[in-house]
Amino acid sequence: MKTWLGHPRGLATLFFTEMWERFSFYGMRALLVLFMVAAVGKGGLGFGDKTATAIYGLYMAGVYLTSLPGGWIADRLIGQQRAVFYGGIIIALGHFTLAIPRREAFFVGLILIVFGTGLLKPNASAMVGDLYPEGGARRDAGFSIYYMGINLGGFVGPLVCGYLGQKVNWHYGFAAAGVGMVLGLVQYRLTSHYLGEAGRGVLSRFQDTAAEWRSRRRGWIALGAGLAAIAALMVLGYLGVIVYPPAALAVWSGFAILGLGIGFIAWVFFRGGLNAKEKRRLAALAILCLVQVLFWAGYEQAGSNFNLFAQRYTDLHVFGWGFPASWFQSENSLLIILLAPFFAWLWIWLGRRNLDPSTPLKFALGMIFMGIGFVVMTGAAWIVVAGHKALPTWLALTYLLHTIGELCLSPVGLSATTKLTPRRFGGRMMGVWFLFLALGELLAGLLAGRFSAKDVHDMPHIYLTVAAVGIGVGIALALVARPMQRYLIAARPDSEIEYDSAR
Repeated sequence: MKTWLGHPRGLATLFFTEMWERFSFYGMRALLVLFMVAAVGKGGLGFGDKTATAIYGLYMAGVYLTSLPGGWIADRLIGQQRAVFYGGIIIALGHFTLAIPRREAFFVGLILIVFGTGLLKPNASAMVGDLYPEGGARRDAGFSIYYMGINLGGFVGPLVCGYLGQKVNWHYGFAAAGVGMVLGLVQYRLTSHYLGEAGRGVLSRFQDTAAEWRSRRRGWIALGAGLAAIAALMVLGYLGVIVYPPAALAVWSGFAILGLGIGFIAWVFFRGGLNAKEKRRLAALAILCLVQVLFWAGYEQAGSNFNLFAQRYTDLHVFGWGFPASWFQSENSLLIILLAPFFAWLWIWLGRRNLDPSTPLKFALGMIFMGIGFVVMTGAAWIVVAGHKALPTWLALTYLLHTIGELCLSPVGLSATTKLTPRRFGGRMMGVWFLFLALGELLAGLLAGRFSAKDVHDMPHIYLTVAAVGIGVGIALALVARPMQRYLIAARPDSEIEYDSAR
């Protein structure tokens, strides 16, 4: 069997597919809010900050929410290999639609990218696992390599698309993101035969009985009805029959997601036939789900408020050379590439000495580092209030602290979900985890909308409030981490995966 870096050759196919998909995703993300708030005379959309950041939050939440139907479509209808390819096509069409200099094309492009990402992202990650039916450490190593591809694309994308978008033309940046996705599709098509049977299970599952074929047919009907309903809502919006105010839509969507997530957890708790130990673990998972909402609400200021802070209030010159504000969006991926191996080593080193932090304590550390990052931004905001521009080192330090927080919290989140959830509810609870992640994205957009470009005096107070909440929640969680681990989780989870393919 042909190998790549000692791993199945199919890993290279998925590595480069995901690298180019993340190139396009993060490249466009780096421009999104900046393009929306830019004046119409400068090629932008001229939206206010509150509207632009609410749209950003809805877009990011949609990316995670559509991973749920995207996984279902692959599992029940077309298989993961086809889902990845079709998803990539839809993503590329979305970016090229954004490249059309018309406001009508903007929302269509965003919706296409959301649906395409929902098809590609979860299924590409799932196929990586299918390449290692034996499991074990080799599988974890394969995911680590795959995660490097994610962050390599996330590092290069904002550099290329950001420069073209901000220095040349916004729509050139969006087009460059589409070109990146096309390159990923070409290499995927040319090398997909190396995937073998990975991701092809659905093609053989529905050829045995008439009942299974009827089930698949019902799935296609449901999918068609759903797409028709979405298309009808879009048409009604463009005709002005229905108005979708972004901020209000984000608020009500947040309430709906919160109610759905808590409602399902409550149903499983009271009606799922769980024993006492399973209920305790589910309670612990519910706490972690709510904590991650607060973490992502702060962390995801990177693509919205911090992006605007870089553009408006940061001295974008180093040694006399100016650079685009969107380039800050590459820092997180670069830091993960540099720091992820250290954290993987650190947890193992501590584990050998029985000092490895429990899952709740790692979540607490993530929240505290996120909060400290906002303390740094408070200092930067006071400089702006004094009438000066902040040095780029303020944002750079904030991104460093937030990345450390991400490496403490994010990699163990999915692992904790799989280990704390009763096996019979595993898939649905993973969906609930993504629901709460999407809620965090929505809150991030709403929080960013609290900042006003017309009154910078509010910035220090808002940053300090977020810092207090983050550090306070982190300290509270740290104080209850030991009893929570002992009485709720009841057993230390097995080795926690040191990557997060969801990002």
